[in-house]
Amino acid sequence: MRIVFCGTPAFAVPTLEALIAAGHEVALVVSQPDKPVGRSQTLTAPPVKQTALAADIPVTQPEKIRSNAEFRAQLESIAPEAIVVVAYGRIIPPWLLALPRLGCINLHGSLLPKYRGAAPIQWAVAMGDAFTGNTTMLLEEGLDTGPILLQQTVPIEPDQTAVDLFGILAREGAPLVVKTLAGLADGTVRPEPQNHGFATFAPLLDREDGRMDFAARTAHELLNRWRGFQPWPGAFTTLDGKKLIVHRMMNAGPGIAPEGILEPGTIRIVDKRFLVACAAETWLEFSEVQLEGKKRMTAAEFLRGNPLPDGTRLGA
Repeated sequence: MRIVFCGTPAFAVPTLEALIAAGHEVALVVSQPDKPVGRSQTLTAPPVKQTALAADIPVTQPEKIRSNAEFRAQLESIAPEAIVVVAYGRIIPPWLLALPRLGCINLHGSLLPKYRGAAPIQWAVAMGDAFTGNTTMLLEEGLDTGPILLQQTVPIEPDQTAVDLFGILAREGAPLVVKTLAGLADGTVRPEPQNHGFATFAPLLDREDGRMDFAARTAHELLNRWRGFQPWPGAFTTLDGKKLIVHRMMNAGPGIAPEGILEPGTIRIVDKRFLVACAAETWLEFSEVQLEGKKRMTAAEFLRGNPLPDGTRLGA
């Protein structure tokens, strides 16, 4: 069928590639404008645009779409049967929602109605969920409130980070979108309303989400948040008033964790290991850290250059 594809980051690329491979006519790709990247601030095309150009598909990158008469006329002239939206990064206006015969089909990286919002993959990992998945849905004006088309479940392994899961869900979601389009075309896929009473939200991440609260969270909870908040905002605390980024950490279980109850945030050095007390008498081991103004290093290297008195507290 004739399709318009709206997407921007790498997460959307497998779906675009799958649509092309399935023989659909992708008449136009809509992506966000090129942005400066890196220290040199080189103007760089988003991954979806690069993929489209390599496949000789026309690309447009409007700054605004809600009241863009030229953009609207362009899409109306194409008259797509469906518009596929994957991580486009813009709110789809009502005129665009109403344009295609089969609607605007969105791939969302969670099992809706759980984790509606901008960061569903990160929050699923950060909350310690054992599984998540993908949902294809019909977009409507509400935030991820549209009817569900198809879903698939994907396990979250204990050592996976959000970065790992992004790649998995992107790859798994691509054939789901192709299957959804086929089902809509032949009538075997029918929209099912979401149960809004079970909705949870996954808001856009904030820098402060990465701040470690040793008094309020157990070691397991802090580890999950570190896994979920990769690559940003990560996990950090303060040491003597300076920011300390924790690049790698793990639970310090029996045989490693010190005995006795210490105030959360208290550091103990045991056999040259960097251990930190957390809520509910649990312990984290930091294995790779970076102090403000310094390079990233292993905990052993850090401790050689920064001997810490027993009882030093983080975040104080």
